[in-house]
Amino acid sequence: MTTTVPDVLHPTERRRWVSAPGAQLAVFEYGPEPGPGVPEVLAVHGYPDDHTVFAGLISELAEDHHIIAYDTRSAGQSAAASARLDAFRLPVLVEDLYAVLAATAAGPVQLVGHDWGSIQGWAAVRDRRAGAAISRYISISGPDLHHFRRWFTERLRSPRGWFDVLQQSLRSAYVAFFQLPVLPELLFYAAGARLYERTQGRPAGRNLQRGLALYRANFAAPGDTAPREPTAVPVEVVLPLRDPFLSPALNQGVEEFAPHVRFTAVDAGHWWPASHAGDLAARIRAVSRN
Repeated sequence: MTTTVPDVLHPTERRRWVSAPGAQLAVFEYGPEPGPGVPEVLAVHGYPDDHTVFAGLISELAEDHHIIAYDTRSAGQSAAASARLDAFRLPVLVEDLYAVLAATAAGPVQLVGHDWGSIQGWAAVRDRRAGAAISRYISISGPDLHHFRRWFTERLRSPRGWFDVLQQSLRSAYVAFFQLPVLPELLFYAAGARLYERTQGRPAGRNLQRGLALYRANFAAPGDTAPREPTAVPVEVVLPLRDPFLSPALNQGVEEFAPHVRFTAVDAGHWWPASHAGDLAARIRAVSRN
């Protein structure tokens, strides 16, 4: 059975294009217009999704929150002018995020990032602009890449950490597969989109193939190696305990660069923002009321 996602996720939807260096980003806004007393949320999706992964969250919050979502470059309706890997480096993706904020938000937003959206979110809250633009960050199933690399390096130095490294390496094996030329694209053309739709209940379109650039640009040849400052932004890390891709042990040491962090374990899989949108909305509302 084919699952369809409505062209309009909510009656309040407004669409616009935001220009970023080398990309045209499809941006979607929901709920009341931004202004005094209106809490704002920016939701950034991961791989192989687009903004529609947040359909449930938008439905939950659109009555009284200004919600901003966008298709990251080359996902969904957004486009990148170049297929070169340097167009998908993490610093470029962070510039996209801040370009969207500059075009849409009236004040500091609660930032929600899932998967690659969470990876981008970590880099964004460790950026010097975060203090004025982001009031709180909810990270779901996506590590800070600086921490990810350092975590592996430090645990390889001691036999006590080898089990953690082995466990996470097995979970991350797909990243090595994605570095191969042509083969991942062929697999996704043949069966990947149908499998994703059958398991997640929403189409992936060509996001599977397009999104491979994220892994090839930022893992095989990292483009963001400069150290980042710790963030003063309050952070909640949501840990889906049934996430097959990320071990909870990977969060050891996050406090060193996010001193205002708390961890919330949830009995769910990787796509918790879609499967438990009401729970995510409740966390956002709890902060909006304060």
